Amino acid sequence: MALNIQSVGVIGAGQMGNGIAHVCALAGYSVMLNDVSGDLIKAGLATINGNMAKQVAKKTITEDARKNALALIKPAGKYADMSACDLVIESAAEKEDIKRKIFSDLCESLKPGAIIASNTSSISITRLATSTDRPERFIGIHFMNPVPLMELVEVIRGIATDDATFETSKAFVSKLGKIIAVSEDFPAFIVNRILLPMINEAIYTLYEGVGNVVAIDTAMRLGAHHPMGPLELADFIGLDTCLSVMQVLHEGLADSKYRPCPLLVKYVEAGWLGRKTQRGFYDYRGEKPVPTR
Repeated sequence: MALNIQSVGVIGAGQMGNGIAHVCALAGYSVMLNDVSGDLIKAGLATINGNMAKQVAKKTITEDARKNALALIKPAGKYADMSACDLVIESAAEKEDIKRKIFSDLCESLKPGAIIASNTSSISITRLATSTDRPERFIGIHFMNPVPLMELVEVIRGIATDDATFETSKAFVSKLGKIIAVSEDFPAFIVNRILLPMINEAIYTLYEGVGNVVAIDTAMRLGAHHPMGPLELADFIGLDTCLSVMQVLHEGLADSKYRPCPLLVKYVEAGWLGRKTQRGFYDYRGEKPVPTR
């Protein structure tokens, strides 16, 4: 039987976390937004405000809806501020050790019936659940980026996830106005299992000199009707995240076809992570993006 979710905690106020807080508040949930510092929470709230203002300008929401939603989001400086939450969604960096620490620390503050969800894009839900005191109340709820615009959410049960948690999570996602794809708990789930090897292959195509950055992105935009070329998309996702997902696939499935391209590794080592660092396969520091290769 589905449980009643009224208040939601979101851990991580970055690109994904502030998007999750945004859609939860618009759906009428009260939201507690957490990050490692007050400044990051403030930045997340400012982004939400700006993105909602864009929605008002496009007439996808009303000004009243924006004001009401913003009033529902409160900063949570510590996990104890989430003690009343019915559901807490973790949206931290795609690193298993970071996520596991968050879950073990978080459990001390939560009420017994609260559900914990991870927005991980690739890591085993079953394994992450073992770092909590409630594996049966743990689930994967993986949003797509940018959260306010993308219609899909993957819902992933771990081996211990109970039926009530699964049904509650599906009802919650539906109330956000999103479409659900249920995935089994295998590395990278559905979307990234298909998408990231394609991006990795595009990077190999660049690495091997088959085409340059512009040729590869133009080919996939115009030849396959993708809205964004794979290298531009990699920059948007973050090259560090792309690498993390490929590593999870390579380690989890032990198949050489998932080997991360050495050029992707090199870019990440250089700190060229895409849009968020102003350089990736394109350089974003000027008026318009310029290919870096």
